[in-house]
Amino acid sequence: MPTTAKTKAKNTAERKTRRVQSAKTARKQPDMNALEMLEQDHREVEELFDQFDELDDGAEKEEIARKICMMLTVHAQMEEEIFYPAARKATQDDDLIDEAVVEHASAKKLIAEIEKMEAGDDLFDAKVRVLGEQVKHHVREEEDELFPELDRIDLDLEELGAKLAKRKEELLKKLQAA
Repeated sequence: MPTTAKTKAKNTAERKTRRVQSAKTARKQPDMNALEMLEQDHREVEELFDQFDELDDGAEKEEIARKICMMLTVHAQMEEEIFYPAARKATQDDDLIDEAVVEHASAKKLIAEIEKMEAGDDLFDAKVRVLGEQVKHHVREEEDELFPELDRIDLDLEELGAKLAKRKEELLKKLQAA
């Protein structure tokens, strides 16, 4: 179903509100716990999707799409290697984690397709927008279901955040060197 201008404006306003809240949290704590770090990543990629939607220039769209793909690739790998195993062990909630892993697989497939394309190719814009919708759904489930559950149990979110930050730095360096 095509996205209407009214829906886009509403979604943009919601994301901007979450970004402001997340930015306030990030300023309060230089060393973020795992949930804060992941939420910050969510807000950053949402901002890129918003920028993509506002652009008309193909070269700029392609640049933003590449950034989105890189950020999501790094984010998914960190979650799959570090965050999800810790969350699975702590919560014993296999269904929620399994669903997240399947959502990642779907996003990775779309990312691979987008990375092979150029702006102006048939379906380029549509694929980036669909990826944005999938990511939005995934983020909502994580932030509304998984994160509150992890906040209530005995899991060292600061230590987990440090591990995620270290892995993110490693992955970004590796991708930028390639």
